[in-house]
Amino acid sequence: MKKTIAVIGATGSQGSGVVNTLVQESSFNVRALTRNPEKYSGKAHEAVYADLTDLQSLKEAFKDAYGVFVVTNFWEGADEIGQGKNAVEAAKATAVQHFIWSTLPDVGSISNGEFDVPFFTNKAKVDDLVKNAGFKYSTFVEAPFYFQNLAAWLAPQAKEDGTTGWTLPLDPTKEVVHWSDINDMGKVVVGAFLQPEKAGNGNYLTLATELYSFNDIIAAYKRHGKEYSFSQVPGAVFSTLMEGGKGVTDMFGFCEKYTYMGPGSASRIKLAKEIATSEYVTFDAWIDQNN
Repeated sequence: MKKTIAVIGATGSQGSGVVNTLVQESSFNVRALTRNPEKYSGKAHEAVYADLTDLQSLKEAFKDAYGVFVVTNFWEGADEIGQGKNAVEAAKATAVQHFIWSTLPDVGSISNGEFDVPFFTNKAKVDDLVKNAGFKYSTFVEAPFYFQNLAAWLAPQAKEDGTTGWTLPLDPTKEVVHWSDINDMGKVVVGAFLQPEKAGNGNYLTLATELYSFNDIIAAYKRHGKEYSFSQVPGAVFSTLMEGGKGVTDMFGFCEKYTYMGPGSASRIKLAKEIATSEYVTFDAWIDQNN
């Protein structure tokens, strides 16, 4: 009997990559957890109802699971601390052995309150709950800025000067943003489940393929025949341009001062690459595949 891994957010950006890599690797039974299992069309071996706001549903969904991967979504209005607490409690109640939590740097603490990025800090506040829960194995994975953002909410836009590109509160010359194809999160998570003695002792594994400036992004696109421009705007202006703009402005401010993954990330990035089941997709390869 293969051990079962239950994947929260199985239809989302991180969870779907985890499911796909687990299935491809073939060592585990893969259980997709979703609020709409009847609509699930992914590759998992089974789909089960679960809602991070419903503790009992999590206990039922985690039943007989060896490991769980848990990610929360701030942009869906989630109470990430409350949801993380529910996931930890349910995993303890069902004797889950390996708990993998998708987290991010504690921007508030690192910057001494200079920057307010709740979609980072709220995840980080769950870390201690996981550490103190007493799981046999626990792992923390950190997701970078997705290449996929460049085809979604951060797609290049037509600008008043006739060019197409980006208008952001960020110095385009500074190499401070960690980037990856988010599907590669699966390679890190599955590697951790396969090597718990090396990656399950409260280790932090940071997915990061490139450390790029936006000038690097523009240069990469130019190599593929696409011309884009960049305009730097003050944070106060950008904050008014989109919903959640203040948080995004503070995120880029944090990046400029500490990088996206914060201080001391090199060792976490190195361990993730060692643990990953295969090499990451480069930005140039991603452009080839997606344009």
